[in-house]
Amino acid sequence: QVQLVESGGGLVQAGGSLRLSCATSGSFLWINVMRWYRQVPGKQRELVAVITSGGTTNYADSVKGRFTIARDNAGNTVYLQMNSLKPEDTAVYYCNADIRLSFGGSAMDYWGKGTLVTVSS
Repeated sequence: QVQLVESGGGLVQAGGSLRLSCATSGSFLWINVMRWYRQVPGKQRELVAVITSGGTTNYADSVKGRFTIARDNAGNTVYLQMNSLKPEDTAVYYCNADIRLSFGGSAMDYWGKGTLVTVSS
């Protein structure tokens, strides 16, 4: 079955950088869109960055200019390069993807389990 696994989270000082990865495994036909979300206790889950199968990207205003989302050539792995990190970037980061499993089927929404990013001041 399809599984998304995030990696790369950790502890970093303000101003530092981290790169998150999300690898998709299993049997599927096509990944339409991949996204990174983040969430902290007491706040709504926030959409951080989006990349389509065609390479179009979008970012939340809070991370624009600092974060970059990218996909590998096969389109099965999505990355989030995070630079100039701030304490307010601290959150659990989740990978999300719209995946079509087969011809004739509709796209389904899949989530990873999350990876914790902690930015100290």
